[in-house]
Amino acid sequence: MLLVVSRFQMLSDEQWALIEDLLPARTGRPGRPFSDARAMVEGIIYRYRCGLAWRDVPGVFGPWQTIWTWHRRLAQEGTWDVVLQRLQAFADATGLIDWSVSVDSSIVRVHQHATNITRHTGGWIELHETRNRAA
Repeated sequence: MLLVVSRFQMLSDEQWALIEDLLPARTGRPGRPFSDARAMVEGIIYRYRCGLAWRDVPGVFGPWQTIWTWHRRLAQEGTWDVVLQRLQAFADATGLIDWSVSVDSSIVRVHQHATNITRHTGGWIELHETRNRAA
């Protein structure tokens, strides 16, 4: 048996089976053809993994406008929260998640020009104050 794996496949068959029932299904109503739910979800995952703009999502996932619409609609409905909970529960049950926490106590100093604090750096007021002190 020849196994062909696409570089665009984001979800394993096991992961897809866990979330498939949460996503919209074909209704059989007339109108525009229903897009493949798995392709839409994998297009969304690909976009976030690569940090792309919606317009740059590869065409193998379908039209970027459709992928964006799916993402927006599922986010408004709260479907992504349920998907995350289900996948995390599965990963936790199978031991794929290590829940250890790491706290970093390092100090990072910011350059003075990177802050938003106003500083008086030798303008008219400072020159005027210096003249009064010198006298």
